[in-house]
Amino acid sequence: MLYEKVKQAVGILNELNIDMWLTFVRESEASYDPCLNLILGTNITWQSAFIITRCGKTIAIVGSLDYERVRLTSLYDDIRKYVSSFKEEFLRTLNELNPKIIAINTSKNDYMSDGLTHGMYELLLDFTDGTGFKQRFISSEKIISALRGRKTATEIARIKASIQLTEDIYRQVSDYMKPGQTELEIANFILKKVSSYDVETAWEQNSCPAVFTGPDTAGAHADPTERIIQKGHVLNIDFGVKKDDYCSDIQRTWYFLRDGETAAPAEVIRGFTTIIKSVQMAKDAIRPGMKGWEIDKIARDYIVSKGYPEYPHGLGHQVGRSPHDGAGMLGPRWDRYGNVPYLPIEVGQVYTIEPRLPIDGYGVATVEEMIVVTENGCEWLSHPQKEIYLI
Repeated sequence: MLYEKVKQAVGILNELNIDMWLTFVRESEASYDPCLNLILGTNITWQSAFIITRCGKTIAIVGSLDYERVRLTSLYDDIRKYVSSFKEEFLRTLNELNPKIIAINTSKNDYMSDGLTHGMYELLLDFTDGTGFKQRFISSEKIISALRGRKTATEIARIKASIQLTEDIYRQVSDYMKPGQTELEIANFILKKVSSYDVETAWEQNSCPAVFTGPDTAGAHADPTERIIQKGHVLNIDFGVKKDDYCSDIQRTWYFLRDGETAAPAEVIRGFTTIIKSVQMAKDAIRPGMKGWEIDKIARDYIVSKGYPEYPHGLGHQVGRSPHDGAGMLGPRWDRYGNVPYLPIEVGQVYTIEPRLPIDGYGVATVEEMIVVTENGCEWLSHPQKEIYLI
């Protein structure tokens, strides 16, 4: 799969008319560039350069003790090792290739494209001082955005496998839950299931799963607490797994029936139905080439039109090797999101769709579904929740 991504990167460089993509790293276990899990799949110790060119050359410049580790990946046709001076071998390679444009991993907008530390950037400038190469650096944001976003068939298959497992665990926890349990009890049940399947949670276990019950819940991104589930509560879970290096990220909503109730109250149904309708509207509208903010606006405007406040976040983010996979998003035109809501939606990108709204006196209505963008729209990857689950 890494070979697929390196080959894909060559095509993207040609598409963007960029001669060279340079990933410059050191001590990657401590200071990890997110690009390494797409183009290397292992860690290195000394100053190293991983070079992919538009003509298809793949070159690695690594310390002598890192040579064998990189060779075993079979990703780089030309591995150049050094002992005392990275700079010498690096400049020799630049002079040999003479690229007019060199993309490096810096970005103001996309955290997944910003893996070059400030210190390493300064070293890069020092190494190229007095050469013409110093003026040829540009951001690799467009390369990395395309490479992470355009999922291969292998990547989609792995994401589907993670989703399937997540949905299976959700079915089990739905059978397990009952009033009187705490958020932590629910979380611990899920974590035991994750362990039994020998996979990882998609993000840190403190908040994966996130469990929120009732009207006084702490809200999104908070850790589960000793808060007790009561009859009349709306409860949400935000959860995903990482299987074979790829993630899922799905949310579900339940209602705990009061004594004598056979269905959720009208105001709960109204809130939940509004969410489901907004998700479907967003899904139906997605087309390659549209901007993320346009999709966010459809769901946001519909929820507000029903008398609910705006959700305080974007409608959806990309998912892949990370639950938040960077680059373009389905989000509002807010300063905090920079340029990413303006990036065009592309075929092969995997997004969540996850609006929310408060139901006064009960809790929060939300679902989080996953879709993949196709030539003519998008397809569900998750099996969407259409009705609120009753306990």
